[in-house]
Amino acid sequence: MSNTSLDSLKKYTTIVADTGDFESIKQYQPQDATTNPSLILKAALQDEYQHIVDQAVASASSKTTEAIIDQLLVLFGLEILKIVPGRVSTEVDARLSFDTAGTISKAKEIIALYEANGASKERVLIKIASTWEGIKAAEELEKEGIACNLTLLFSKAQAIACAEANVQLISPFVGRIYDWYKKDTGIDYTGAEDPGVISVTDIYNYYKKFGYKTEVMGASFRNTGQITELAGCDLLTISPNLLEDLQNSDVEVTQKLNEQDAQSSDQEKISLNEADFRLMFNADAMATEKTAEGIRGFSADIVKLETLISSKL
Repeated sequence: MSNTSLDSLKKYTTIVADTGDFESIKQYQPQDATTNPSLILKAALQDEYQHIVDQAVASASSKTTEAIIDQLLVLFGLEILKIVPGRVSTEVDARLSFDTAGTISKAKEIIALYEANGASKERVLIKIASTWEGIKAAEELEKEGIACNLTLLFSKAQAIACAEANVQLISPFVGRIYDWYKKDTGIDYTGAEDPGVISVTDIYNYYKKFGYKTEVMGASFRNTGQITELAGCDLLTISPNLLEDLQNSDVEVTQKLNEQDAQSSDQEKISLNEADFRLMFNADAMATEKTAEGIRGFSADIVKLETLISSKL
């Protein structure tokens, strides 16, 4: 197919692959790729990636499961960097989501492993959950030249705090916002009415109106409609199955988000200290529930990875 929906989307938005599966990444030629503990666990359980798991066990600096998992995350990242021209996102242990010092320390360990393997830190984004503690860790890391991707982001409070912390990039979770509202209201939202789409559009407009440099990367999509409604967003990270759907469609994608509309949007500037952030975030039932659920889920998958590694030792 000469001009696919994926081709036309690429005119307005940087496409990122949301997977730890190298073959998928090769197929869709994204600029960047993102991983998380769940995606790495899924890949590590596949036969074709057993050699990477074995290599992590063999080459880790110490035989602790923690050191081996760090090595595993970085080995997957290094393979991805051979395929994509841009950046890979590697996540710190979700169990550090409320530990600023622990997050900073783990991020530096991950970057040191990449650099020891010849990968420049400019090509790595450290993924951190958008808790207050995570955002503060990212603020420190950014000052030291370590770029961060703030994940598990569901609310404007989180987005504003990230922008004020000068983080490189945020990943608002479109699909998980949609899931919550669908379950809460029983409505199957589509198009511009989708609460996840509305949330990311609002954040994008806020950032562009007030000149924040933080990039907005929509994430966690349930269908291609959510993706095409955000055409024009800085980046969109998309799972292989939805990349395939876009590749197999020839529907022309039109730009939905742009800086001109953002400038004329009726946004008011908000500044958040810790107390303001916690109050504003707490007022959003969806965001508090989804952030907590996400941290629990990623933490559980890190524990499963630890079990997998232990079985190899």
